[in-house]
This record gives sequence, C-alpha cells and structure tokens, in this order.
Amino acid sequence: MNFEQARFNMVEQQIRPWDVLDVRVLELLETIQREDFVPVRYRKLAFADIDIPLACGQVMMRPKIEARALQALDIQPDETVLEIGTGSGFLTACLAGLAKHVVSVEIHEELHREAAAKLSDKGVANAELFTGDVMAGWQPEQAHDVVVVTGSVFDVPEQFLGWVNPGGRMFVVRGRSPAMEALLMTRLNVSEWTVESLFETDLPALEGAAPAQTFSF
Repeated sequence: MNFEQARFNMVEQQIRPWDVLDVRVLELLETIQREDFVPVRYRKLAFADIDIPLACGQVMMRPKIEARALQALDIQPDETVLEIGTGSGFLTACLAGLAKHVVSVEIHEELHREAAAKLSDKGVANAELFTGDVMAGWQPEQAHDVVVVTGSVFDVPEQFLGWVNPGGRMFVVRGRSPAMEALLMTRLNVSEWTVESLFETDLPALEGAAPAQTFSF
C-alpha cells in the first residue's frame, strides 16, 4: 500500500472538504505517519473515515474529527495542552507539533505503554504521559491553556472546567448517542465561558462519563 498517497488522499478528500484550511494543521496531517499509530491489523485502514478499534475497547477518532478539533483550538507555540485520553498517541503527536508542552493521561496501562513507545520512536520530546482515571481522582498538577477530551461525556464534568486557564479553550463532545455535539468552550474569566457548537457527531464515551442507562417497561 502506498501510504504517502493514502495520506495525501485523506487530506484532500476528507480533511479539506470538511472546512479544515489551517495550514499548520494540514501540514501536520501530511507529515505525521498516522499508519504507525494504529494497530498493525488495521494499518491499511489508517486513513479511512472510520473510528479505528484500539486495545481495551477504545477507538481512534476519525481523521476529520481530529483535524477539526485541532483547527478549532488554534493552539499556539507557547501554550500547554492537557489531553484526556491518550489512546493511540496520534493526536498527542499532533498536539505536540503545535504546542509548547502536552500532558496526556490514559486510563489503560496497555494503551499508555504503546503510545509512549510510538511517541518516543517519533522523537516527540515535549509530551508527558500519565496513567490515571480523571473520573476517579486523577488531576493535573496545574491548569492548561488547552484541554482536549478524546471520549464523549454526557455532561462536561465540573473538574474539567477547572483545568482550563482563563483565556483557554476546551474541545469536548457532549451528549447521548447517536446525537452528540462537538463543542469549543472558551474560558473568558473565572466564571464565564463561551460555547461554540462545531458539528454533530457520535463518539464512544470516556470511561466513567457515560450517561446512566434508562429502561422502559
């Protein structure tokens, strides 16, 4: 398989048509070898418009969703990023290519180890990886300019809001499957936020953040 051609096609046929025109984001997606971050058996699907299965029942977001998130966040070279859900490590690599420093937390030790090895192989030196459960007590040492949540939540947890610096932004997918909304939340000051709806989507829930099951009798 010609991965270079597949990567070019992904950018031209999926990313650009979804109104991703930020040159920095496009250059990242044209450069970082996405195929090296997916499980070997799905390598040929690395550039497909699908959620790619990962270990531990997790998934890798579709390329165009990752691209829209990166564009909306408008990450600057002097900013720090908190990524909730390291997953494959691909989005971590993209964030590290834009930001000064990235802190990424993953609940599953297996995914943490695999992502750490891949990022090391790629020479990504400005990403710091942790294992922990953000829904059960794990928290960063400080607030960040940008927070990226890679699994959906029914409601945005209160603690997540406190991890965003004033003037900072958060990308999060909120709602109940199959009708969820990708949001860009910008913190204006201690108590005020603006919320921009980016697009509708459907994303597997962050562990511990799924809505309670409802039953009908």
